[in-house]
Amino acid sequence: MEQLVYLNGELLPRSRARISPFDHGFLYGYALFETMRARGRRIFRLHSHLERLSSSANMLGLPLPPLDLEKACYEVLSANELDDARIRLTVSIGEGESVPDPPADPVPTLFIMGAPYNPPPAEKYREGYKAVVSKIRQNSKSPVARLKSANYLNNVLARREAKAAGADEAVLLNERGLLCEGSTGNVFLLYRGVLVTPNVESGCLPGITRQAVIELAAEMRTGVEQREVRLEELLQADEAFLTNSLLGLMPLRDIDGKPVGRGGRIATERLSAAYSDLVLRETS
Repeated sequence: MEQLVYLNGELLPRSRARISPFDHGFLYGYALFETMRARGRRIFRLHSHLERLSSSANMLGLPLPPLDLEKACYEVLSANELDDARIRLTVSIGEGESVPDPPADPVPTLFIMGAPYNPPPAEKYREGYKAVVSKIRQNSKSPVARLKSANYLNNVLARREAKAAGADEAVLLNERGLLCEGSTGNVFLLYRGVLVTPNVESGCLPGITRQAVIELAAEMRTGVEQREVRLEELLQADEAFLTNSLLGLMPLRDIDGKPVGRGGRIATERLSAAYSDLVLRETS
């Protein structure tokens, strides 16, 4: 069966999905997106994703379409008979002129797709990801920093850099050389007994999984600090891991060929198990 997608209020086959070449999401990246994980036909923390989308859209002056986004996401799941899936929701400001001025009366474009999701094998979680420190820098002062926007080239280029180096992921610093995020997720480290993650002022995305891990750590009485993080702290960490909605928690094995910690992952494993339990509770 051909994949069915949701475009502006209508479910249709993927091969028939079309947007205008004058859409400013295509021309100028004036768009936002959310990537979500569904298990057992339930989308984990869908409301949190939609709240982040709404907040970001408000900051950009991007009106959301007058459609039920939650219902639309579930229509995509149902139409494609998906149980465990990845859901991608994209909204752009819509069609305009071929100049970099927003349309005066925007009619936003809404596109949602879903596909089966097969996570990395258990062996990969045992091994952990190899990472490189990217030459790309995130600009923490940019108005689109901390937004999940279609202006994603920094992340794409950093990820390509990692693949070219034979690594799984890239770690990005900001313009001041402070730790920011991974190319596809947030970064945590266990440093001197405290769980540390860059604060949003460093330019990182306020990830949905990131927030869930912070909540779990507080419940487990593990100290958490959201602050500026120097690269040296990551390289000297006892443990480190990445988070995003698809991977959950992925251990970092080495960075630029140097092993992270001494091989122990007690905190990472405890948090990962707690996160798996949380997802099961909230999607059952």
